[in-house]
Amino acid sequence: MDQEWRTVLEDGTCVTRSCAWSPPGDHPVGCGVRLFVKDGKLVKVEGDPDHPVTKGRLCPRCLTLPEYLNHPDRILYPMKRNREDRGKDAWKRISWDEALDLITDEVVRARETYGAESIVEFTGTGRQAVMYCMMFANGILGTPNVCYSQSGYSCYGPRTVATAYVMGVGYPEIDNACRFPDTYDHPGWQRPNYIILWGKAPLESNPDGFFGHSIIDLMKRGTKIISIDPRINWIGTKAEYHLQLRPGTDAALAMAMLNVIIGEDLYDHDFVENWTYGFDELAERVKDATPEWAEEITWVKADKIREVARIYAKNTPSSIAWGLAIDQNKNGVQAGHAIMALMVITGNFDVPGGISVGMRDNNLEPLQSLNRWEILPDETRNKMIGKQEYPALTNVLGQCQPDLVLDALETGDPYQLHVGFFESSNLLTPTACAQPKRWRDALRKLDFIFALDTFMNPTIMACADVVLPLASYAEGDGVVLTHYGLNVSFVGPINKALSMGECKSEIEVMLDLAKRLNPDEWSWKTPEEVLNAKLGGLTFEKLREMGVYQPQVEYKKHEKGLIRPDGQPGVNTPTGKIELYSTVFESFGEDPLPYYTEPPYSPVSQPELAKEFPLILTTGARTFASFHSEHRQVPSLRRLVPDPIVEINPETADEYGIKEGDWVLIKNMFGEAREKAHLTPLINKNVVHAQHGWWYPEEDPEEPNLFGNWKSNVNSLMPHKQIGHLGFGSNYKSTICSIELAD
Repeated sequence: MDQEWRTVLEDGTCVTRSCAWSPPGDHPVGCGVRLFVKDGKLVKVEGDPDHPVTKGRLCPRCLTLPEYLNHPDRILYPMKRNREDRGKDAWKRISWDEALDLITDEVVRARETYGAESIVEFTGTGRQAVMYCMMFANGILGTPNVCYSQSGYSCYGPRTVATAYVMGVGYPEIDNACRFPDTYDHPGWQRPNYIILWGKAPLESNPDGFFGHSIIDLMKRGTKIISIDPRINWIGTKAEYHLQLRPGTDAALAMAMLNVIIGEDLYDHDFVENWTYGFDELAERVKDATPEWAEEITWVKADKIREVARIYAKNTPSSIAWGLAIDQNKNGVQAGHAIMALMVITGNFDVPGGISVGMRDNNLEPLQSLNRWEILPDETRNKMIGKQEYPALTNVLGQCQPDLVLDALETGDPYQLHVGFFESSNLLTPTACAQPKRWRDALRKLDFIFALDTFMNPTIMACADVVLPLASYAEGDGVVLTHYGLNVSFVGPINKALSMGECKSEIEVMLDLAKRLNPDEWSWKTPEEVLNAKLGGLTFEKLREMGVYQPQVEYKKHEKGLIRPDGQPGVNTPTGKIELYSTVFESFGEDPLPYYTEPPYSPVSQPELAKEFPLILTTGARTFASFHSEHRQVPSLRRLVPDPIVEINPETADEYGIKEGDWVLIKNMFGEAREKAHLTPLINKNVVHAQHGWWYPEEDPEEPNLFGNWKSNVNSLMPHKQIGHLGFGSNYKSTICSIELAD
């Protein structure tokens, strides 16, 4: 792929080849882009046809980057306001030096007066912030407290940690041939016969670096789809099977499929015997989890469960992609455990066309581990919020248990927090935290808050004292790697194409603050030096020349000693085998085998409440027009999805006197939200789906309105701290509600 990464056309237009990542928000797919800059302005974005994975194809969010960058509301300069003006549009432009001095003074004061643990960094999801939040918090601010504020850390974290404990590998993903320069033509690759998309919408979300459109490529080559989702989305209509289960009952369905595969002797005996631990115990656990048992729980017919289980087991290689629906479930770790068991006992583990897993790579290990955690004293590390209560979460992620952060903000237990940092995190809008008004009130107790972002948003307007202008991926150098380093298909360079205002990248801001707050630990002087340190065996300049770095590909790595740090065959678990019976879960006092529990707020678990709130509310499905709460002010994207949509079955809508396009009030015992009705038979009549991430940049920015932040805030209906035993999972996908025609 080696080509010039920057060229100048005859008319003076400068064309920069790069790989897209956030901001603006997107998962780290690293789509190949060509950025056209003329007279200092981004005028056009095209897909890069030479990118080995995306091959010139782009989503609307990438194509509308010029609208995003050139929007009149972009934050282009540092600003401040008085603490008593929180919630007011009273911002004043200041210099970078003044902003950095203010931040330095407040951080030093907090560290010297209350201890470094009194500082908390709130990080966004799917952004470059994921790469740098630990370096920022641990290495510069000196705090152990990094918080992704979604209740139960219910995005990707539960999957990655469960995978580490059960499989002893990096995140498992569909083998879509993206590791090969010749992709689908590679002689060692085989297409999956079937792909189960379990609570996952790859086309809209491009989840965590997986290029969603490759599903279409595989379907064109003969792969068949099995969709498991309470909604029937576009790809569900193209699936050979769609299992429309009741929200929150995924563990029961997975256990029933295991019951069929084990009971009918459809599993891979050789793999089970040589590479798994606890198969007999798993078989005993699912012996009574029959399809008939699961039908009563999940609403999926027993015959269909049997048919799908048999087809999946008999058609190796096949793959499973499990998504956010598993994370956003109090029972999600157990559901994930059962789904992983389905992957491995059928012999689909790390084979061509099955599931892929990560391997050691000298060029990637610094990129995956350079988080500066090691410089913190043991006493400070042990003060991380949630470390004592939920070590299963904190030990692997190196971040706080988020529900306990809200508790600490509200109560001062285990200690009072004093300084906050919003790094690309609009947490009050329905993107992350449950009960956002409680978070708003609690955050305002902090003595000082600073933020780094591209646009003013409800969270900054409500709470921050200083805001710094963040560069987009077109305005700074960086790297993008799929699955955040846990299962890398490629590493791509992010090449700076232009500068706007006084915006700076995360790396540049880190360097500025490091000089003031921790100069002895930070020897790096330039962004390129930081990137070279993270790239290990590569250099950033070499990566630019390569265009994309694709690691060496090996299948059956567990047989070749390519997974364990000691180079021995097996996986990185205490037993050296994939643990169908998890010794790590057992060590944390959790059941070592998968099990099903009813969602905490469902018609089954709360029959009395269900009389008032008879419907099941599920949320979070993606659209092509936005990434969580971003892009609402981009005209082309807003025209695609102008209003928040709640999907209702026509029979249900008729019962409540609701017509297509009516505004609907969705409410329950925790809160309410207003969204516009879309009637569709593709959702069960007992279920409604409400979009998340909605605010209105065109509305009054000040309190109490905050850009209309509370109007359609579906997370207002979500309970605080309805989490699993390990600290993961919450009830975003299966909470009861009622609907009525709104004013």
